[in-house]
Amino acid sequence: MISKTTETESKIIEWDDMDKTKFYSFGVLFALSIRTVLYPTTLIKTRLQVQSQKSAYTGTWDAVKKIGRYEGIRGYYKGFMINTFTIFSGQCYVTTYELLRKTFSGANNFTKSFIAGGGASLVAQSITVPIDVVSQRIMMIGQSVDGSVARQNISWKQTSSIASDILRTSGVRGFYKGYTASIMTFMPSSALWWPFYHFYTDRYSYIIKDVLDFPVPHIAIQALAGPTAGFTATTVTNPMDIVRTRLQVLGGDSIIGSFKNLFHEEGLKGFTKGLSARYLATVPTSLIIVLGYETLKRVSLRSELKELYEW
Repeated sequence: MISKTTETESKIIEWDDMDKTKFYSFGVLFALSIRTVLYPTTLIKTRLQVQSQKSAYTGTWDAVKKIGRYEGIRGYYKGFMINTFTIFSGQCYVTTYELLRKTFSGANNFTKSFIAGGGASLVAQSITVPIDVVSQRIMMIGQSVDGSVARQNISWKQTSSIASDILRTSGVRGFYKGYTASIMTFMPSSALWWPFYHFYTDRYSYIIKDVLDFPVPHIAIQALAGPTAGFTATTVTNPMDIVRTRLQVLGGDSIIGSFKNLFHEEGLKGFTKGLSARYLATVPTSLIIVLGYETLKRVSLRSELKELYEW
């Protein structure tokens, strides 16, 4: 089913337009590639958000240098193997997103994108949070910048020991520490990203093609809209992301209590902790997601529809 568009809306490839075998086969490779490239920024963001004041790193670049010096290349990928299991949640995310867009096909594009983005995040976070709880604990190993401790390799046995310790001390609920904060962070972020993405795509398309009369491939306009949407959503949701990370790594009784503690420690400036690292992760991620996902959708198009969508 080809989506209806107005003169200012870009034509969007919908769920029924795609060959699902191609979509899922290429999708797994796409997700793994993104995770491999961007995982170091996630690790750095986590360490910056968890530290008190500037106890280990003075900022993003300082963290990059110290991790490389004391922990080597492998230091940037601590917790990566367990984190790769979130690829499954990624597939659940895109499937939920596309199916919800189909379910609400009668609504305008903003409404469809907002509901689908939020719903997809809810499903994905229910799978991702337990994996994050374990992987984030592993990420923190070595932050003391003690060479002998920092360079130790993390084995599956140690990963299993961390998971067992969480289960022993907190039960199954321990794996969902920060779940509410995760939902409050990622649902708004996802719900905002997609409408912003389509909004910026339409606005940039109008300005570049109609006002400036400058012919460019449509996917280039989408590649510009993605990072802009990522920057906007990241800025709005960063305070909750800090609280989520602290709850999952350091523990705590409540979201409100974590907000109060952070404000008491560092004031309003504390709510910008890790923001530059999140930009380093989110802006390139948005670019890669747009290029990869839109390419994936075009490659997965049913053969009879290929001529109806521009690159």
